[in-house]
Amino acid sequence: MEYVIFAAVMAGFILIVMLKGFFDNKSSEKKFVQRLYGDYGVLPQREYKPGQLETISHYFLKHKDGFYIDDITWNDLNMDEIFKRMNYTYSAAGEEHLYALLRKPCMEEEQLQNREKIITYFREHPDDRVAYQMVFRKLGRTGKFSIYDYLDYLDQLGERKNGRHYLALLLLLACIGSLFVSFPMGLVAMVCVLAYNNVTYFKEKEQIDPYIVSFAYVFRLLDAVKSIKAHKLAVLEKEFEVLCKSSASMDGFRRGSFLVMSGNRMSGSGNPLDMVLDFVRMGLHLDLIKFNQMLAAVRKHTDDIDQLLEVMGKIEAMIAIGAYRESLGSWCVPKLAANLLEKPEINGEGLYHPLIEEPVKNEIHTKTSVLITGSNASGKSTFLKTVAINSIFAQTIHTCLADAYQGGLFRIVSSMSLRDDVQGGESYYMVEIRAIKRILDLNVSEGMPVLCFVDEVLRGTNTVERIAASTQILRSMVRGRCMCFAATHDIELTQLLEGDYSNYHFSEEIEGSDISFTYKIMEGRATTRNAIKLLGMMGYEPEIIEEAEKMAADFLESGVWHRLDYGKAQ
Repeated sequence: MEYVIFAAVMAGFILIVMLKGFFDNKSSEKKFVQRLYGDYGVLPQREYKPGQLETISHYFLKHKDGFYIDDITWNDLNMDEIFKRMNYTYSAAGEEHLYALLRKPCMEEEQLQNREKIITYFREHPDDRVAYQMVFRKLGRTGKFSIYDYLDYLDQLGERKNGRHYLALLLLLACIGSLFVSFPMGLVAMVCVLAYNNVTYFKEKEQIDPYIVSFAYVFRLLDAVKSIKAHKLAVLEKEFEVLCKSSASMDGFRRGSFLVMSGNRMSGSGNPLDMVLDFVRMGLHLDLIKFNQMLAAVRKHTDDIDQLLEVMGKIEAMIAIGAYRESLGSWCVPKLAANLLEKPEINGEGLYHPLIEEPVKNEIHTKTSVLITGSNASGKSTFLKTVAINSIFAQTIHTCLADAYQGGLFRIVSSMSLRDDVQGGESYYMVEIRAIKRILDLNVSEGMPVLCFVDEVLRGTNTVERIAASTQILRSMVRGRCMCFAATHDIELTQLLEGDYSNYHFSEEIEGSDISFTYKIMEGRATTRNAIKLLGMMGYEPEIIEEAEKMAADFLESGVWHRLDYGKAQ
């Protein structure tokens, strides 16, 4: 009687624990749903571990066909931080697709319009959005590796066949049959076969266990696809066709998969049924057989898995873009036209930078290349980055941080925030001329017009050669179908490039020892300089400031540099 009572108590305790886990899960899910409704546009707090963005980039690295934003441009514009700012995704498929989308400007108006339809739909239908976000949350992320890393790792297993496992099964069946002929002999033979199976089982299990993670994410992906298909939306008609076709090819992958993908194997839950299955696996190698079959299915249908990841990632990326729009103070849908191939133009009103908390908005209306001059810290580089980022946004997330934006379809490239390559043994100048050469090469290659951004051309060399070479390089950039935005301190370039570039500038206001910037772009060339004044404001000795100003004034008057020893000489 005591055993019955103990068993009943234990059963009741287990039931209570299970019910508590169930209700806790439901409560957590309910709170998450409330956050999705109430905090729409509020970026989830998330810390990115070292190397995590590298992992996120692997979907892009697997799909680098056509034009893409190269590493120099990506780093010039601090796009990693911009990606973090808009990453409202909950799954690895979503965030990897969003990252890839930012690196691959679209060159087709129809494709951009398709994105816009999906983005707009989910912004206007919160119930559908939340339902889909719940699916992506369950799909989840992959940890320290990309799903594409896991799929690549499967190749390391080489060819795996089930012949020896089938042979072990036949021997075991033969032993069972021999029990009816000679029970003692049959029993001994069966124990020997089971012992052999157990020893060889653990050796192979150790080899395949690290690869189960690959299958686990594929399973979650297929479950997510199943949930999405059950919540069909007209706006995703084309996407559903791909999901249905690609997921159907994976039916064989799922059949009998519980032998490999049981809860105990995946999470260490200690479920009694899973423990029994463990003994069955050890003796019969059923999971090893099924693993090899699943491995063959994954290898055979890698393209289908890629299609599923692409479509699921695209859907969540569109939802994330909608959330990003919600977080912005102002934004617009860009007007893009492929008919601006021969005479590209950019018209932007109220343009601002996504990483500046209180940005000053600017505008630009130009059908020609632009040369920007101005004082130090007046806003030249920020303006270049603002236009560059918004031009990328226009062709990727179809969202511009502006009151209005109109332009053509471009291949976008920059040379702005370069550094010398210490490890490679290259000076800043060598790094710079390599970066600029790739822009010139892109300009003469086939494809859409080039939109390039250059900050301080050839700053790594002397004044005379810099001005001469910069003039020819910038003039070369505007040949053909290229629009160039360049910033420089060399006022001489505004004269030398007149007719090729429109002149714009930024300026400052100095009152006494105070300096203030408007950060507003204005037409024409700069007429003021502030480098020496800034030295004074930073506390440099008055003698340095006075003599520097006299030398500069003398050069502007004579056109020749003289050594003016005012201090000690007098």
